Amino acid sequence: MLKHLYIKNYALIDVLDIDFHSGFSVITGETGAGKSIILGAIGLLLGQRADTKSIKSDSQKCTIEATFDIVEQGIKEWLNENDLDSDDNTCIIRREITATGKSRGFINDTPATLNQMKELGEKLLDIHSQHKNLLLQKEDFQLNVLDIIADDEKELALFRKAYSTYHKANVELKQLKTDIADSKEKEDYMRFQLNELNNAELSEGEQEQLEQEQEVASHTEEIKGMLYETDSILNNDNNGIVSLLRQASQKLTSASAIYPKIQTLAERLNTSFIDIKDIAQECASESENVEYDPERLTYINNRLDLIYSLERKYGYDNITELCKMRDSLANAIDNIDNMDNVLTEKEAEVQLLLNDAQKKADALTKIRRKAISTLENQTTKYLNALGIPNAVFNVDMQTVELGSDGQDKVQFLFSANKGMQTRPVEQVASGGEIARLMLTLKAIISGTVKLPTIIFDEIDTGVSGKVAEQMALIMQEMGHAERQVISITHLPQIAASGTYHYKVEKHDTAEGSTSVMRKLDDNERVQEIAQMLSGSDITEAAKANAKVLLEHNKTNI
Repeated sequence: MLKHLYIKNYALIDVLDIDFHSGFSVITGETGAGKSIILGAIGLLLGQRADTKSIKSDSQKCTIEATFDIVEQGIKEWLNENDLDSDDNTCIIRREITATGKSRGFINDTPATLNQMKELGEKLLDIHSQHKNLLLQKEDFQLNVLDIIADDEKELALFRKAYSTYHKANVELKQLKTDIADSKEKEDYMRFQLNELNNAELSEGEQEQLEQEQEVASHTEEIKGMLYETDSILNNDNNGIVSLLRQASQKLTSASAIYPKIQTLAERLNTSFIDIKDIAQECASESENVEYDPERLTYINNRLDLIYSLERKYGYDNITELCKMRDSLANAIDNIDNMDNVLTEKEAEVQLLLNDAQKKADALTKIRRKAISTLENQTTKYLNALGIPNAVFNVDMQTVELGSDGQDKVQFLFSANKGMQTRPVEQVASGGEIARLMLTLKAIISGTVKLPTIIFDEIDTGVSGKVAEQMALIMQEMGHAERQVISITHLPQIAASGTYHYKVEKHDTAEGSTSVMRKLDDNERVQEIAQMLSGSDITEAAKANAKVLLEHNKTNI
């Protein structure tokens, strides 16, 4: 429930600091006095976008703050879930906007996002203005009204969870089918590529080995000659290195026998002699082994040509990448071969989830159908009281394709005149009839939706007399049971029915225009209602009539 509203430097408002109460209150004032400005300020607390033009001229910052009583509401859990401080009984929402365009929101003095303010505001307060009558033309609004009357929140949540799981799995199934179709379109070419690579019998490291062998085979005679010449240099009978090293080793070994100091040198030289001798022998042996094999060279060249051709064809520069491609193709084709099994399993899964969602949708439909008669009867009763004695209101519910709200399409049908067939509300209802129908629906659902504060912004437009009195009675009734209803009105019948009466006025001064709002006392209420009845010239008859309306209101309360 809205307990207190503070506004500073917003539009025409210097400072507004006012208390509100439970029950039914009314707000009156001349057109242009600033009633819509106050609603605009409250809208900022509900997360609406800020505009620096709304800041009062010559001011650097505007502030809007509302205090709500949350004793009867489940707001604390929401505050805790959003890591926001909470008082036992009070919730304070504040919005600050600077002339530079900076906007900040606070919930119980803790910084809050606009989304958080909007979400919390929807739990605390509902502003119903004339443009919201257009909601009546929307199918989702009509279905929502029926759901509220059916009190099917639990069943709707269960269905939506089941439908969401089914929908997600169905999207995955569609993607799987697309992937399978794409894969099968490429399958023939993929199999051709795999066969080509398999037939090549590639192995990692093969290319390097063949390239090395090709290099040797292409220079056989040159290598053989170099080995032979090396062996000749080392093993020449007269002055070969092996022969000279043997002689030098023998002499140094003999010298070391009588000069032990050079024994290490003699051993090193003897080791070198043995190594060089071995090298000479291996050169001679390799010279005999190196043979020119034209058939082997042809095989190597052909094999490397095949490898190079495959690398160019598939855009790789080594055989390792070709082997990876071959293995990847083999794995992809195995998956294609197994896709039919995967698809069958996924289809079965989706069907089970669809069956579950359908079962819960059927249960939801059953509950909704039971609530139709209640909604029809209550709505017709209210409309009759609101000056449409021949009103007929029906709820048409058709089965449609399963969606996030179930399988039901709801349409409100209406007829205001006897003998006239009911048709969709938006096609036959006048503006005044739609306003009365919206008030009716708000009254019906307010008992189910635990919304503490409802503000009606000139919902009485287009009605007068007895109908206005009935509208006032309905809003009075809604204001019972610890609920708060506030009506902005131009009708004296409704203004007189409020337990509390506020007036918005605009004062023109040398510095500019300023809007103020104050709670009227009993005498001021008589004056205000008399003025609403007779205009600027307040007559004694108008005052007497105003007193009658107020006394009548006290009797009803």
